[in-house]
Amino acid sequence: MTARIARAAAKSGRSISANRRRLGVAVIVLASVITFFSQCALADESGVSFWVPGFFGSLAAAPQQPGWSLANVYYHTSVSAGGDVALAREIQIGQVPANLSARLNASVNATGDLGFVIPTYVFATPVLGGQASVSLVSAYGVVSTSLAGQLAGSLTGPGGGSIPFMRNDSFSDTTWGFGDLVPQFALRWNAGVNNYMAYITGDIPVGAYQSDRLSNLGIGHGAIDAGGGYTYFNPETGHEFSGVLGFTYNFINPSTQYQSGVDLHFDWGASQFLTKQVQVGLVGYAYQEIGCDSGSGDRVGCFQSRVFGIGPQFGYVFPLSQTLQGYINLKGYAEFAASDRPSGWNTWLTFVVSPAAAPPPATSRMVTK
Repeated sequence: MTARIARAAAKSGRSISANRRRLGVAVIVLASVITFFSQCALADESGVSFWVPGFFGSLAAAPQQPGWSLANVYYHTSVSAGGDVALAREIQIGQVPANLSARLNASVNATGDLGFVIPTYVFATPVLGGQASVSLVSAYGVVSTSLAGQLAGSLTGPGGGSIPFMRNDSFSDTTWGFGDLVPQFALRWNAGVNNYMAYITGDIPVGAYQSDRLSNLGIGHGAIDAGGGYTYFNPETGHEFSGVLGFTYNFINPSTQYQSGVDLHFDWGASQFLTKQVQVGLVGYAYQEIGCDSGSGDRVGCFQSRVFGIGPQFGYVFPLSQTLQGYINLKGYAEFAASDRPSGWNTWLTFVVSPAAAPPPATSRMVTK
């Protein structure tokens, strides 16, 4: 959600006041810090995707302070979905016979409470003229999911005839544990108030996952995601806007022989620094699967997922010592216009410890007699 998180703001090419200069090089934000979430809230196979919409946010492309930083995130979500997603879930967990042509009048509901630990290292030596960083996202927590409704259709018999079928279903489970590991590499370039970023990340499927379970903390397959972003930040006025566009390629799930299509996602954030420490603004995202799902385990067709989200954010930067500073960010999203995907709302509470901005060098005074 996803991350490298305490950001150093862009260096302005124009002269600025002392307070604004401190703001311009202070740790500032990535309001979104997660590259990975659980199966309770995402998309594609059974409504679940690798990418977490809202992972990037304000100041996503702005330079950072060199050295180590550590982000801790608490993430809560509550989502629900209807017929198509519920049917896809039942097919995944093996509750729909292979010879059944069915429709499902049901709903699936899920909640998740997750913690994320995200260490990041920012290199002082330039790479390709930009600033390089590496991060690793690890997750832990609990996900609960329930599904209830009526499954109806017709079974195809051995001779090809149809047999009416109807069943009332009610399933639920809860999973505790650890999630997949998500490494990320990024490059950032600064040109005055304009900042640019390129990143690549992916999923290492080592988290708690069973294909016959409703709730999982892993996604069961590998993925590669890459993209680029832009940040406008003016330290003199405190105005900021960021946008990041990316694409996900999903590998086949070996447990289900299902391969999700290519996903497109756009995360954005707009904020105003009221002081050098206080930030307010809006965040949002758009998510659309642009490739159809496939594989021998795909029994639901193309199943292209979509969702949009928007909400407020608040950030606060504060010193911890002469060499460290802290950052707290609270943001929330309300989702809408969802298709083939659970939707609802989610909140993120982020706490980041990172290197403080280096003080300006002392100027020597000329001694005269």
